[in-house]
Amino acid sequence: MATKPTKVELRAYQVGFGDCFLLSFVYSKEDKRHLLIDFGTTELPKGKKASVHMPKIAERIAEDCGGRLTAVVATHRHADHISGFGTDGKTGKSGEIIRGLKPKVVIQPWTEDPRAARNAKHATTDSPRSTKGFIAGLASMHAVADAVLALTKQPPAWMGVQLAKELRFLGMDNIKNRSAVENLIAMGKAWGARSVWVRHGSNSGLGSYLPGVKVYVLGPPSLEQSEKIRKQHSRDVDQFWHLLAGPAALQTQVPLAKGLKRKGRTGSTARTPPEARWFRDRLQRLRGQQVLEIVRSLDDQMNNTSVILLFEVGGKKLLFPGDAQIENWSYALEGAPNHKATRALLASVDLYKVGHHGSLNATPKKLLWEGFKKRGSKKRLKTVLSTLPGKHGQARNDTEVPRRPLLKTLQEESDLRNTNNPKDFKSGDLCLQIELSV
Repeated sequence: MATKPTKVELRAYQVGFGDCFLLSFVYSKEDKRHLLIDFGTTELPKGKKASVHMPKIAERIAEDCGGRLTAVVATHRHADHISGFGTDGKTGKSGEIIRGLKPKVVIQPWTEDPRAARNAKHATTDSPRSTKGFIAGLASMHAVADAVLALTKQPPAWMGVQLAKELRFLGMDNIKNRSAVENLIAMGKAWGARSVWVRHGSNSGLGSYLPGVKVYVLGPPSLEQSEKIRKQHSRDVDQFWHLLAGPAALQTQVPLAKGLKRKGRTGSTARTPPEARWFRDRLQRLRGQQVLEIVRSLDDQMNNTSVILLFEVGGKKLLFPGDAQIENWSYALEGAPNHKATRALLASVDLYKVGHHGSLNATPKKLLWEGFKKRGSKKRLKTVLSTLPGKHGQARNDTEVPRRPLLKTLQEESDLRNTNNPKDFKSGDLCLQIELSV
């Protein structure tokens, strides 16, 4: 029996704006160990319907892994990373196919541990380092996202088409995805399987299943390790959620969703005097931006709970950071006691799964990218990007995903494979494939 892999295969599946990767460690022709890292989407390429397409992807995964998975990794709760694990009609019950592959290990961030969330029903100010309060805040985000998503279905007068589109996208990404969450828990509770909820430096639970492979968990940090993952617009995150969480709060206490309508005696909207229209228009735009800032902060907060995994095998290193952003990365690369050793490990990375579909904040330039020694004109560094342009952010305010300067750098300084590039796919195929000899 082989004690170490001879080859690593990576498949990136076409899920549009989402992530879905099958990492395969090849020990022999008969012995391959497969890890499914995320399976979700919030927007598929034109003409594809999730309830039809996602089961096709799940069936292809089943074929590619020979009907068995060693592990499933759900880096964080965003829909574009876990919706495919759902067992409801929205994604054609694709999660049932994945559950049938009987993964032995299900890895998620510590924030998903049901034991941590069991009693966290309300935000609390018990302590500035309250895990309970932090978990409650994450749960409250889903209520805010759900309310904003409902708002976009009947947009008020101040909500323009582009703003409604972006809010709808972010709202869909941040709703709870209950079916997927419950299926992930069920897979971890199945006979012969286990769930592992990880933080920086913890055991991945993969060691006995992947001989000859070292697995480093670089993120997310726990609250005891770093307060930065709870960063928000307010210094007191629990108070922030007390003010903003839940549909009732959005509809009544906080007037962000109400517009500026005032009723006259006849019941019609009162006319604004000409001299006040300049101020009215700007106030309405500010109100829209306030809502957008809040929903973006929800998105950032959840991204900062992303699992970051580094695999080392046969002298090669493969980095999978989910959607981890700067607050998550800064602990591993600056704040942790072993941050110098971590930087040394990352310096020789051979393959990098580009964070957050090409968002600039998910590939810190100084902290991460410039430390990769194999980037440059020789393009020894391999990068893989799963994305769909035009679905998240706007070029006019430098928030578009994928971010143009980052995409240009990836193309110039690495061997980039991109799910949005038809040249990287065989005609009609559902995935692109990269191989590394180790």
